[in-house]
Amino acid sequence: MSDLQSNKNKHLTSDNRQEIMECLDKGMTFKAIAKRVGKDPTTISKEVKRHLTIPKPAPKVTRHDGRPAEERRCPSLLKAPFVCNSCEKRRVHCPFQKQLYIAKSAHIEYETLLHEAREGIPLNKDDFWNADAVIAEGIKKGQHLYHIMESNDVGFSKSSAYRHLHRGYLSASKLDFPRVVKFKPRKQYRADSVPKAVKVGRSYDDFLSFIEMNAITSWVEMDTVIGTPGGKVIMTFDFTFCNFMFGLLMDNKTAAEAALRIRALKVALNEGGILFGNLIPLILTDNGGEFSNVSAFTDDLEGVSETNLFFCDPYCSSQKPKVEKNHTLFRDIVPKGESFDCFTQNTVNLIFSHVNSVKRKIFNGKSPCEMFSFIYGDKTTKLLGVEASQRGYSISTSLKEFKKLQSIYLPLYAFYQRGVIFYEQSLSCLYIQTQQAFDISLYHSCRDRLVPSR
Repeated sequence: MSDLQSNKNKHLTSDNRQEIMECLDKGMTFKAIAKRVGKDPTTISKEVKRHLTIPKPAPKVTRHDGRPAEERRCPSLLKAPFVCNSCEKRRVHCPFQKQLYIAKSAHIEYETLLHEAREGIPLNKDDFWNADAVIAEGIKKGQHLYHIMESNDVGFSKSSAYRHLHRGYLSASKLDFPRVVKFKPRKQYRADSVPKAVKVGRSYDDFLSFIEMNAITSWVEMDTVIGTPGGKVIMTFDFTFCNFMFGLLMDNKTAAEAALRIRALKVALNEGGILFGNLIPLILTDNGGEFSNVSAFTDDLEGVSETNLFFCDPYCSSQKPKVEKNHTLFRDIVPKGESFDCFTQNTVNLIFSHVNSVKRKIFNGKSPCEMFSFIYGDKTTKLLGVEASQRGYSISTSLKEFKKLQSIYLPLYAFYQRGVIFYEQSLSCLYIQTQQAFDISLYHSCRDRLVPSR
């Protein structure tokens, strides 16, 4: 396993290819060869099929009437290892076409491909001016760029032609092209991420070493759930030992907003006589930019370190599977793509109260809320905004009622912002529609959203 990790993402060397050929001569399987070389079996399979060598054409077979017979392939070459290296009939007369894996030839093909891929397209000054003249002439005739590129060998691709156009290298301008002026520039979206300097000593490998050294079996996984781009988001925390989850509503997905919400949580816990570091001593999260202010999570209100924070590898959400899996229950209530802009913290608390009230088979019929309350007490559970569902509402019921309320509230709020109806009319209409709702707190949260700022 260590050899496989050390050779991961590295190209095969000449010695590796020589060893692969020797193993094929002995009739070893791809799995056995991969274990010996320190690569994945799929890598060995692709290497062999990519660099097959045909020593000489098979003898032509003719029918009795002189016509050539249909070419037949050896059945052994239709399955792994796809070569004749270990075949007993290799050096005797065989009617089938032979194909071999030869290490020297394979490595030469590899080096040739590597050199050509890195060389690029050679284009001198004269060639560029000739290509520019061809493109300019075609554009004047009203031809599209693709037609010009396919009809003439200009020496570069269509994307390169557009790139040269935007940079002003071509004699033709954007106004000369039929459609270029109609297109708006593409918006470049780049998600904020945690700087590399911040992650020094906080990588996933450091996390594995830390839990092994301290014999830790449970921790808190942290993530962010996004509604619509640019809108409100929810920062979620999942206790891995019981899948208990709570969330903090944030106005935007920034490090400053995350630090503000975490500080408010620490203040609320301190007022209740609970230290954030005692409740959450270890956090594992992803590389989102909202988590880049490490000290906001690791230090207490006086600046003393109380929590250890580690980051997963980029694009490896499988390293924090508990919180990712628990998000599916959240999405049962609020499907992906729906906005959180009309949410308040009470709305988020209500949703996670339902999520944590779902009984789990892994806990023998107990819910995460019951498991968490048994360990930390009901007081801590309430401080995190979660209460056990005592009325027995199922997730489907909460979803139905929540959808009904949201469908009523959003149009009213939009009308109010545009001045179509008055504030008092909005409230009266909203109350009439929601007085039978499953939780009056949602009505109050909607009402608060309609109150004009003073």
